[in-house]
Amino acid sequence: MFHRIRARREHRETQRMMNDLLQVAHLEPPVPDYPDAASTPAPDGSAGTMVDDFLPSELRMPTRDEIAGMMMRYDKPLVINGEIRQCPQCGSYRNWIVLSVRDEVWLRCRAGHETLEPGLDTAWYNRTSGPMTQRHSTFEDGLKYLGH
Repeated sequence: MFHRIRARREHRETQRMMNDLLQVAHLEPPVPDYPDAASTPAPDGSAGTMVDDFLPSELRMPTRDEIAGMMMRYDKPLVINGEIRQCPQCGSYRNWIVLSVRDEVWLRCRAGHETLEPGLDTAWYNRTSGPMTQRHSTFEDGLKYLGH
């Protein structure tokens, strides 16, 4: 029974301390905003200039809006709405290249047959593919990179 009384007392003391800290924090003025880099003088006395903090254009990956399409490997069987997808021409059901082009998802089997997949959308592709790691200038270069 006494341990409960001690625990309540410690809890009340902690609450009182936190309340005091909160009141002190409200009395202090807010932290000022950082001044513009353009208006801040440089250490050598000259006027400061804005510095671009982004990567140079040759090191940047393009955004998904700036590229013609994306592709990824999908080695396991592709199950859509409870059905395993097969290539309509050759019957292959694994080792896909999944292509996302203009809000459409296409499947390409190992034999090179391509079919539009209406059961998949760009949101599925974005969830499944992960971040872009490579950029290829041609479709064939991308296929070669992915092993097809």
